[in-house]
Amino acid sequence: MKTPVITAILVFFSLLLSAQEGSITIEQDSRIDQLMKLYAQVNSKVDFYQIQVGFGSYQKAQNLKTKVDIDFPGWYSKIEFESPTYRVRLGKFKTKLEAERKYLEVRKKYPQAMLLKPENGTR
Repeated sequence: MKTPVITAILVFFSLLLSAQEGSITIEQDSRIDQLMKLYAQVNSKVDFYQIQVGFGSYQKAQNLKTKVDIDFPGWYSKIEFESPTYRVRLGKFKTKLEAERKYLEVRKKYPQAMLLKPENGTR
């Protein structure tokens, strides 16, 4: 006799608890959008160091980038075209010290890698 009563009470309370609804209202200061635009603008002008892992034809660069993405997951990497070849570049390091540390790590896997600091126009 106790089991059906307890079961009925549990069902009642579970239905009561699951029937609750809520709403969330987020009020954001209008200046946050301006701040985000300013942040993006400032960061677009920041110089950074990169590691060039290799270069060659587009197909060779794609294959190399795939390997680099596997060897260094989570690192920024991209293919850039600088006539007449495609170059695979890795990382965006703000300080030379950080770049040199990562460069030593990359050279173990890619001995032909070069540390470089691109000019503003090549990003």
